[in-house]
Amino acid sequence: MYDIHLEFENRPGELARFGDAMGTAGVSLEGGGVFTAGESAHAHFLVEDGDRARAAAEAAGLKVVAVRAVLIRRLKQDQPGQLGAIAAALRDAGVSIETQYSDHSNQLILIVDQPGKAMQATAAWAAERPEHWR
Repeated sequence: MYDIHLEFENRPGELARFGDAMGTAGVSLEGGGVFTAGESAHAHFLVEDGDRARAAAEAAGLKVVAVRAVLIRRLKQDQPGQLGAIAAALRDAGVSIETQYSDHSNQLILIVDQPGKAMQATAAWAAERPEHWR
């Protein structure tokens, strides 16, 4: 799974343009969101085919900042403090969290600066792949 990071202009229709481009290309969005700051907005969306998502977004004239592999983890929802615990495990391993959001299956999506270290540090929260990703 991949995170496609885009920079939108802060104006009506940018998300629609992205959604239309992904739909036309047959790219399913498995999670993500848009975060506005001033005149621009940053969008992060989870996709199975990063190359196809990038090509479709660029063909629509959208600015793709990056397409990166993600770390997928499942927090123990019945135990308060899980986000703090996984963030502390990454901190203790010297890993920086660059982006964090949830997917449609209530899994934690992390983009980190050191994926290998992050995988080891968060093994206790490893998530099984949903059936539709196999």
